[in-house]
Parts: sequence; C-alpha cells; structure tokens
Amino acid sequence: MTYPLRPALFALDAETAHRATIAALRMWGGIGAPFSGRSESDASSAVRVAGIDFPNAVGLAAGLDKNAEAIAGLFGLGFGAVEVGTLTLRPQPGNPKPRLFRLAEDEAVINRMGFNNHGLDAALARIAAMPRRAGVLGINVGANKDSTDRVGDYAHSVRKAAPHGDYITINVSSPNTPGLRDLQSRPALDELLAACHAARGDTPLFLKIAPDLDRAGIDGAVRAAIDNRIDALIVSNTTISRPALHSKHAGEAGGLSGAPLRDLALAKLIEAREASGGALPLISAGGIDGPDEAKRRLEAGAVLVQVYSALVYRGPGLARAIVRGLATR
Repeated sequence: MTYPLRPALFALDAETAHRATIAALRMWGGIGAPFSGRSESDASSAVRVAGIDFPNAVGLAAGLDKNAEAIAGLFGLGFGAVEVGTLTLRPQPGNPKPRLFRLAEDEAVINRMGFNNHGLDAALARIAAMPRRAGVLGINVGANKDSTDRVGDYAHSVRKAAPHGDYITINVSSPNTPGLRDLQSRPALDELLAACHAARGDTPLFLKIAPDLDRAGIDGAVRAAIDNRIDALIVSNTTISRPALHSKHAGEAGGLSGAPLRDLALAKLIEAREASGGALPLISAGGIDGPDEAKRRLEAGAVLVQVYSALVYRGPGLARAIVRGLATR
C-alpha cells in the first residue's frame, strides 16, 4: 500500500522526513484542519475510558509530535486522541544522529532518539495557547537522561502537566534512556506511581510499559498500577528484541516498532488482561496497521488502540480507515 507523498518522504532520511511531516501538519492545523476534519466520531465509535469520552477508539501514540507542535493537524487526521511527548522536565537534545531508521522491507522503524524535546514548559505553553481541541489530549512524560531524582522529576512533570491534558502518561518503558526501564520493577514502580498519583490532582494517569517484560514483570506492573490507582495501562512501547528482519538497518540499536512487533504486542496485551482480570483498562499499541489488527486487539481485551509507525507506511488516512473499518465490523 502506498500514498501520494510516500515517495517524496522516503527520498529523505527518516528524521528529516519526520520534521517535514510535523511542519506540514502544523501548517495544516493552523489553517483550520481540525474544524473541517475533526476527530472521526459517531455514536457507535465513541468510547468512555477513565472518565474521559473518546470520540473513537483510535489514538496516536507518543513519539510523533514530541513537542506538541501539530496537535490541531493531527486531530484533523481523525484520531480520537493525540498523545504528545515524550516530554522531559528540562529540554534535552537526545542521542547523536543518525538515530531514526526506516526498515521498509519489514514495515518497521528503529529509533534511539533519547527523549529529544524542547522541554515540558515549552510544550505546555503551546497547548495552553490552543483555542480549542477536537479530541482527547494525552501528555506523555519521561525522565531526563541526567536526572538525579527521577521520581521527583516525574512527579513535578505530572503536577505541571495535569491542568493541560485530558490524561497524563508515565513513560518508564523507553529503551533509549539508560536505566529508565528499571523503574518498571517493584518497589521502584510503587514509589514512582505513588508520587505521581499524589501530584496529579483529578487528571487521569496512564502507565506505559515495555513489551520486553516477562510474565512476572507484567504481573508486577499490573498490580502496581492497580494498587496505586492508575487509570489505564498502555501495552506497549518499542522492543529491544529482534525478530527476523530483512532491512539493511536491522542491526541498528534502539527500540523496534511497526509490523514485526505485532505478535509480541498482542501477546503482552493478553498477559496484561489475564493479570488484571478486567480491573484495569488496557490500551494496545504496537504493530497496528489497519482495521483488522485493531479489531483483534479490541477483541483481546483492549478498550483503545494507538498507532504510530504504521503511519509511515500507510499514510495520513490510516486513523479514519481504522475507525470506519471498525464501525462496519
């Protein structure tokens, strides 16, 4: 499957294409895209999760709009929710380039971006300046690489972001910040979630975990989320595992996303459903590239799905295609 702009974007290196996409979405959003092309919605596609009314069950995962620059344009693509970030308390440049790779033969992406972003305050200022938004806004927060108090920084980020987002996601699952994934283990996760819960006010908190957790790790993360009154669990982030890949970039370090993550993401969703026993809403991400796969995740226990890497290969019509496809099933 292709789309008109794909050859032009694929002629650029992956990170340049990403920046060009954000610039185009920012421009399109600025001329009224969200009001003529708002989130795809009808009575049958609306979903209520954690007290939030989502116009549809298809969200944009964090990572595309790291700095909250193109929210209006992204809602104009039909997403029921847009999650910006990951944002850190202080600006940071991220890892050295090159750090983003298309694996076209595999319909996959490897990234080792390293939470490159302008900082939380800059993004919140952009969000505050928006006149209105057409769907649900999530704000994904992480830790600076050089943080000496990650728990305190997460809590401070949650406190600052809470008035500006419909929900806040705590990202402890990126493989590209050294030691970050250690926060998924108890009791570190309990300490972190308790601090973030105390900081959130009334804003729902979501937790994003890695697909590389074993079953005991999934069980522990689910129990920590329930015990600390987290409102939903996003399963999952990119993987450091390497299934069979065909691209010349297969050996690059970083998190793998896209089609090769599909089966692992589904398996971890099922494990999380079994561990939670229905006590925790689950959001599925990883390898979702169309209505059939989205339906499979919803049938496996997810209440919402998120997409990102498939946009590279399927194009800007993906969200509407999934929403409309789900409505006819």
